[in-house]
Amino acid sequence: MISLEQMDEARTALDSPLFSGLPGDLDVSFEFFPPKTEKMAETLRASVDTLAPLGPRFVSVTYGAGGSTRERTHDEVVRIQNQTGIPAAAHLTCVDATREEVDAVARHYWESGIRHIVALRGDPSDGSGNYTPHPGGYANAIELIGGLKQVADFEISVAAYPEVHPDSPDSQADLDNLKAKFDAGATRAITQFFFDPQCFFAFRDRAAAAGIEGEIVPGVMPVMSFAAVQRMSDLCGTAIPDWMEGLFEGLDDRPDARQLVSATIAAELCRRLYAGGVRQFHFYTLNRAELSYAICHMLGMRPKEQVDG
Repeated sequence: MISLEQMDEARTALDSPLFSGLPGDLDVSFEFFPPKTEKMAETLRASVDTLAPLGPRFVSVTYGAGGSTRERTHDEVVRIQNQTGIPAAAHLTCVDATREEVDAVARHYWESGIRHIVALRGDPSDGSGNYTPHPGGYANAIELIGGLKQVADFEISVAAYPEVHPDSPDSQADLDNLKAKFDAGATRAITQFFFDPQCFFAFRDRAAAAGIEGEIVPGVMPVMSFAAVQRMSDLCGTAIPDWMEGLFEGLDDRPDARQLVSATIAAELCRRLYAGGVRQFHFYTLNRAELSYAICHMLGMRPKEQVDG
């Protein structure tokens, strides 16, 4: 249920230009994927440099199923933290690794100065969609969190699913699983991307009613193409609004126009979340920094040195 304060914010959003007068009082974080080539590495580094002035509270770097990009992930995470001063988080999953192997990677991160892990069960490396725990490995994210806490006192972010994880039997089981992650030591939950703000508000309220007190941060993904978001939504169970396909129709050969549409959709979602009291956002950048930068700018954020100066 939305509070009176949140209703007042929503009324203000409706009674004034959508993005006028926002104070930029946000905490943001950004997610990147690791490069497969040197050219992609240059793009990643340029993306981090573009977003760094916004003062993110952390950035994270993913890696492929089965750790197929684990070494590149490690190198980029350590480089970001050492060269930019931004707290960096590394993703770890349970896929295709024993407990000892995962613990060794976590220990290596700690020794390299990384204090934040995004702990995930992970998806099958064969793309089958049927997850089976590795023999001798962590069975799920809850076990992984417990193992990480035995290695060191990591800050731990986990995943949450406003529209229910595809492998969960129902929404209550999914919520129970999320609470178990927090009980095991998670610091915050970052949601799967979604497009309906009411979906997030309802999920946040259910989580609070279930006794979850940790942060639940909305994950926002600017849509780069309708075909791509269809594929991703099919995998993770995210509902696509009926109107979205029409907005991207005819833009396959117009990438600049497509980016403008993408930024506008994501910014409006964020503005509606802001009107409902949200002040923390996690952006799935897809290594396209300008999109996330534009959205943050529309929400009132400015480079820290510009604000402080």
